[in-house]
Parts: sequence; C-alpha cells; structure tokens
Amino acid sequence: MKTNAATLLDSAAGRAAPDPPGLDSMAEEVAAYLAEHPDFLARRPELYRALTPPRRIHGENMADHMVAMVAAERARTRGLEAEMRAAIDDGRAGATLMMQVRLAVLALMRSRDVVETVMQELPALLRVESCNLLVEPGPHNQDRGFGFRRAGMLALPAGGVSNLIGRGRDARVRTEVTDAALLHTEAAPLVTRDALIRVPLSCNTPCLLALGARDAAALPVRQTTTTFAFLGRTVAAALSR
Repeated sequence: MKTNAATLLDSAAGRAAPDPPGLDSMAEEVAAYLAEHPDFLARRPELYRALTPPRRIHGENMADHMVAMVAAERARTRGLEAEMRAAIDDGRAGATLMMQVRLAVLALMRSRDVVETVMQELPALLRVESCNLLVEPGPHNQDRGFGFRRAGMLALPAGGVSNLIGRGRDARVRTEVTDAALLHTEAAPLVTRDALIRVPLSCNTPCLLALGARDAAALPVRQTTTTFAFLGRTVAAALSR
C-alpha cells in the first residue's frame, strides 16, 4: 500500500497547479519517505524526466542522480528513434508490396487459367512460398455459370473464411500461423507468416486467397490491408471472366 509520500512522488510529473496548503509538511513526508526508501527513484526512472536537475556541487550522490536523469532521457529518445525506424521500414515494405501486387495484377489480367496463375506465377511475383485459393462447400458451388469445379481450388469448412479472416474484414496478416497444412499444403513446413485475403465473388461464394511466406518481410503486418484487399478483388474479377 502506497504512503502519501509515494503518491506525491508518482503524481509530481502531472502537477501544474499552484502548490497546495501544507506543502512544507508534505515535503518533510516526501523527504522522510525517500530517506527510508533510497532506491525509490532507481526503481521508478521515469520520474527523473519530471524532476529539476540538481547542480553537481554536492558530491557523488548528486552526480549519480544527474547521470540517472540523462540516462532516462536517452532511453526515451532511443524508444522514439526505434518507433521512427519501424515506421520508415513499414513504409518501404508497403511500397515494395504494392509494386509486387501490381505485377500480380498484370499476370491475372492476361491469364487464361486464373487458378493456375495464382498457384504457379503469383508466389514468385509476391516473393512468397505458396498461393492457394480456397472455397467453402455448399449448394452455391454448383453454380454452372461460375464453374467452381476448377482444378486446384481447395475446400474450406463451412464458415471458414469468416473464422479465419474475421467478419467485416477484407484481409489479415498473421505472425502465428494456424491450419498451415490446410491453407498452404506442401509449403506448410516453410511458412512462418501468412496473409489471408477475402475474394469477394459476385456469386457470393465464400472464397479465400492464402499467401504463405518463409520471410516475414514478404508479408508486412502494418499498412498493407488495403493492398491485400485490392489483390483479393482483382482475383475475384479474374475468376468471374
């Protein structure tokens, strides 16, 4: 249970109002608490950012506090730099993926056999290990106009598309792969990350495009949902020709 002194120390960074009445007695309480708990600031280094730096004229202990304050600020700066680098890397990865998806779209536009193009050409264009089309069973699969009895399309259990991607979502990148054998077949042992993309067919048949990658950089997690959704729509348009 925290004492009043500990509470005052924890809230010091957020206090912008004038000092409350009885400040002297609270200051004594804080000083007494710190004397009894000399490692308090060492355990709560974030408080150093809210403290006024001491002048280095009172011996090594004061110097140590200044070192701690500088270290806390440097740690925060390193964290911000890491976030910036991650954002830059995500942007570069997203741009690379967009270019690869454009090449995949061109391949689908000229394709005579869309399923074969997805399985045979798209892995090399997207730098992944596997590309598979999966469809849920049911009466809608007998639609003669669409002809779902195409070689190479895999079967999904009923409700599989929504269960894997999520309702209302167009795409999902997973860093922890489940159902790998079902989705990625022979390439399953190589897949460490996958992208699951809804293929919105005009006949409303639930269909899924599954991309499996060994290199995580091939399937960026952030800022790529729109790109993958575009690929899914393109596949749907090609299948409907």
